[in-house]
Amino acid sequence: MSDILEKIVAAKKIEVAHCLQKISLGNQRDQAEANNQDVLLKPRGFIRSIEQKIAAGQAGVISEIKKASPSKGVLRENFMPAQIAKSYEKHGAACLSVLTDVDYFQGSNAYLQQARDACNIPVLRKDFTIDPYQVYEARAIGADAILLIVACLEVNQMKELEACAHELGLDVLVEVHNAPELEQALELKTPLLGINNRNLKTFEVTLQTTLSLLSMVPDTKTLVTESGILGRNDVQLMRENQVNAFLVGEAFMRAVDPGAALSDLFS
Repeated sequence: MSDILEKIVAAKKIEVAHCLQKISLGNQRDQAEANNQDVLLKPRGFIRSIEQKIAAGQAGVISEIKKASPSKGVLRENFMPAQIAKSYEKHGAACLSVLTDVDYFQGSNAYLQQARDACNIPVLRKDFTIDPYQVYEARAIGADAILLIVACLEVNQMKELEACAHELGLDVLVEVHNAPELEQALELKTPLLGINNRNLKTFEVTLQTTLSLLSMVPDTKTLVTESGILGRNDVQLMRENQVNAFLVGEAFMRAVDPGAALSDLFS
């Protein structure tokens, strides 16, 4: 793990311990299961939404809602998740990704709830999931999918978290940064595989990361390229290499109208 990831995971362990004191695992599970019976809150099909866009010949875009990042600080002062979610949906996003980590990204569970309530597309809880408690919590706050980052998890941990997610009807996006992580990710059942183009040690971003790993990705996986998609040339490069799903955040968060920026990038 990089230094920053080690710090985040350490903070996350403390956060989970504090959450358990406020709401028990049993109560989180009950709320998660209750949401699955609610017409408005049951899972919307995160992977299905991406695959439908791709089948229609479009890019499957996961548009991100985040206020800040550890490397760039505050990205958007006037931060209104519901308004951003509506704009993304209007302009063709397949799904949303909402940062809920408080300490490093100034996120909030409430941001995810506000965004999901404002639209009809599925929402990924973008956080550092290391404990089954967080999986139940994700479904309890209305998430349709969770993120598993190979860099901060052991394979058996990932399998346990994935199984927990699938029991609740949650989809899973597993994220890798290099070839050894990709090999581990392929041990999971999820068809959704994200390649993050950001080096966690240097924070440098290069699309070559995705391109260099393409040959290792089976046809059974839906590949999502993450980070560094800033212009139409980047999109074209990926699509020419049969990469048709994208997670984009920073480029949109700095725009006056994030949805319009989405339209412009993928038009």
